[in-house]
Amino acid sequence: MDILTEVLGSMRTGRPASVRTEGRAPWGLRLPPVAGAGFHVVLRGSCWLLPPDDGAAGPAPRHEPVRLHPGDVVFLQNNHSHALADDPGTPAVDAGPARFRPGSPIGALSLGGDGPRTTLLCGAYHLDQGRPHPLVRQLPEVVHLETRHGRHPELSAAVGLLRAELEEERAGAAGIVPALIDALLLYVLRAWLEEQPATAVAGWSAALRDPVIAPALTAIHEDPAARWSVESLAARAGTSRATFARRFHTLVGEPPLAYLTRWRMTTAARLLREADHPLSVVATRTGYGSEFAFAKAFKRAYGLPPGGYRRHAAATPMPFAGRHA
Repeated sequence: MDILTEVLGSMRTGRPASVRTEGRAPWGLRLPPVAGAGFHVVLRGSCWLLPPDDGAAGPAPRHEPVRLHPGDVVFLQNNHSHALADDPGTPAVDAGPARFRPGSPIGALSLGGDGPRTTLLCGAYHLDQGRPHPLVRQLPEVVHLETRHGRHPELSAAVGLLRAELEEERAGAAGIVPALIDALLLYVLRAWLEEQPATAVAGWSAALRDPVIAPALTAIHEDPAARWSVESLAARAGTSRATFARRFHTLVGEPPLAYLTRWRMTTAARLLREADHPLSVVATRTGYGSEFAFAKAFKRAYGLPPGGYRRHAAATPMPFAGRHA
């Protein structure tokens, strides 16, 4: 069981939106908040990631300007607006439909003057914000990953493949580029987890490599419907109940049975969004003996009954329609 893949798969609510962005100095682009997580990949040239100026809408992320180099990848969450520019002093303009040109495999956006060129892949992953997984909640507002000097070779390879596919019109690009953008999210989060110090005593980077907690997490993710207890999970981990409960809470951030309920509800939400199973089937697959017990737990977690959640998910339009990778 690959827990990282399972966590991201449970939160994804649609295909990523993306656009190839080309700026020639002087240029500045202000980007609005997204319902999920934004990302930028520097394919050519360099630029700056900036907090929004005073005219930008939405809460400002608490970060200083960040210099981005070729191959750098930025992942932003918490629904913040931000800006990109060739220089911190260059005014930013809004990213509007008038600047967008449809195309294949993705659309394009151009702005600026006639100076040095920077090429980026900009986009957003649409994630369920109803109950974000604690792994995602633990991420900083801005994850900046550098791939120069041999750092994160797999992520660097993915960036190189994206660059090649977006700069050359070749057969198969319409299938290859979306797959690479999907994979990029996993590469980014894996690279961030691997950057965390091996001496970390809390957090998901520690939990996923912990010999006691990792097997218990795997068991929960493999079979959320099982009648797990603290005792049975501790036995799976090969330790005492008290030691297991204390260690789980320290590393994961919540008690074992609270996490079990969280994962059951996350799994149920995914089933409701992506399939038309009867509620009785969803209840059984998430460990509930009756529709009533399941519906009560689900409404407590999401604020909507299961049927209402399913209807809302089906009726919610995909952001950035027509601009998907």
